[in-house]
Amino acid sequence: MKLGISGAITRTFIRSKLTPLLMIAAVLAGLLALGSIAREDDPQIKAPIVDVSITANGLKAANAAELVTKPLETILKSIPGVKHVYSQTQDDQVMVGAEFHIGTKEQDAVIRVRNHILANIQKLPIGIPAPLVIGHGINDVAIVVMTLTPKLGAAKYYNEADLSRIAHKLQTAMIRIPDIGLSYIVGNVPDEIRVEPDPAELSLYGVTFQQLVARITEANKSFDAGNLYANDKLNAVIVGHSLQPGSNIGLLQLTTRAGRPVYVDDVAKIVTGPAPTTHRVFMVQRTGKNAWRTTPAVSIAFAKRSGSNAVVIAHTIRERLASLQGSLIPNDIAVHITRDDGRRANAKVNDLLLHLALATLPIVVLISLAIGWRAAAVTAVVIPTTVLLTIFASWVFGFSINRVSLFALIFAIGILVDDAIVVIENISRHWEMNDVRTRMQSAVEAVAEVGNPTIIATLTVITALLPMLFVSGLMGPYMAPIPINASTAMVFSFFMATIAAPWMLLKLAPREAKPGTVHHATRNRLGEIYWRIAEPLIRTRRRALTFLIVIGIATLAAISMFYFEAVTVKLLPYGNKSHLTVVLDLPAGASLEATERTLLALAQRAKTLRDIESVAVYAGTAGPFD
Repeated sequence: MKLGISGAITRTFIRSKLTPLLMIAAVLAGLLALGSIAREDDPQIKAPIVDVSITANGLKAANAAELVTKPLETILKSIPGVKHVYSQTQDDQVMVGAEFHIGTKEQDAVIRVRNHILANIQKLPIGIPAPLVIGHGINDVAIVVMTLTPKLGAAKYYNEADLSRIAHKLQTAMIRIPDIGLSYIVGNVPDEIRVEPDPAELSLYGVTFQQLVARITEANKSFDAGNLYANDKLNAVIVGHSLQPGSNIGLLQLTTRAGRPVYVDDVAKIVTGPAPTTHRVFMVQRTGKNAWRTTPAVSIAFAKRSGSNAVVIAHTIRERLASLQGSLIPNDIAVHITRDDGRRANAKVNDLLLHLALATLPIVVLISLAIGWRAAAVTAVVIPTTVLLTIFASWVFGFSINRVSLFALIFAIGILVDDAIVVIENISRHWEMNDVRTRMQSAVEAVAEVGNPTIIATLTVITALLPMLFVSGLMGPYMAPIPINASTAMVFSFFMATIAAPWMLLKLAPREAKPGTVHHATRNRLGEIYWRIAEPLIRTRRRALTFLIVIGIATLAAISMFYFEAVTVKLLPYGNKSHLTVVLDLPAGASLEATERTLLALAQRAKTLRDIESVAVYAGTAGPFD
């Protein structure tokens, strides 16, 4: 009998000592990948945006648009890979952004923009400061957001500035965690040294505003003045110093007037402390069934580096936070985790893995009833091993494990088991023939008999899935894990069916019976039930044609449900997120107080919902973006 590819593979591995080692290696590689691969909610889609900001001091918005914005837009539009260009111009400030095509690397996008601007810098007005180029990508989205608020009874001891100081220290401690990416503070009120000039005094002493600014700027400098040898040591000499809170800036001399020195104190007021309030952040928390309290708050957002595991980073942040409570974080300050994408992603992935296992169980039970416990045992090993190998391949390909990639495995599990079932059932059928062949020979020939159809079926499924890989736009990289993971699973399932399944069946097979003359096994109970149902339907040509027409009508009726919207069609289930973001845009020029009152009124309405535990209010500033 001609063995073909499948039979040759089976003959090579059915008695090989490498077969169990390969199976163990496959399981270990899959478990390693399962523990190491990044876990996320959704695939990470690369769609970088690069912002170019230019300070155009002295230019009104109309002039800045003509002299700076339009030339800069022309420069950015000529960059390869740019999809859209947008701009915003105001007095003394220009910001132009470039959105790149899906799949462009953020670093490449930033380098292209920077190099293209430098190559065409002559198109911008002379004297314009160097543009500030900032790239934004998917890895800028925070995976963990923690919000600091005073505990009950401690609100009168802490204001926004106090919380900001604690937040800065906490941020410094957290960014030491490996794979922490971008981090920023929302609601930060920095300390500053503020000089408030008095126009009347400036006029009285004949001091211009430019003189005041220049004098303070000069005093806020330090530079290396060389080296000094003393006592056989080389010491660096630093001249000047940076102005710090507590420095007596008021004693800086500006000029002389009528023979008397004029100091900064004479013409300006020096204020050291928190910056003026331009935004406010509040935390509205439930303290009882119908009891709420509102306290000032500051949020710290942490993103992750590209390719890192959000689950591990989020868990490490929680551990580090617990260790800092009571030392760096005062005991009367509460830190609330208002967003944890790592924990949510881990829960979703574990839930999908559970469904993957539950989808395998009915298949094993069905095979046990239809073929026997030995075939079921083989299937119970082959399917998980194939899934683990597919996860390992995803790890190697650079994919994360998310609900889309796991959806591909759940989708493919009903297909990838076909190879193993066909091979197992045919081996069992050959063994039941009880002829002069040995069990090993029967198994090899059984695999060879169905080998070519199995290969064709595998390639057919892969061919049907691969076109999804060429979907363009935003859905392209989002859907890419489905054809890649499902096709990879099909390839692995073929090799598991021709290598692992025959080897395991041979190990689990009962002792060989004496050769007989029976060359065809009789139908079992399940086969008899199937025969009694199917045989009447195809007994005559007319019955078969009627049955085919009924099936066609039923198929069309099922398809029409999509057209008439009788059923809801959705690729993936709705995301069960623990937070909801509401963005409120007031008319231009609205005051901070008006924004604050409107947001707190909205929070008051949210209190009436029983499932709301807390509300973070960001007035005058944007909350951590997602």
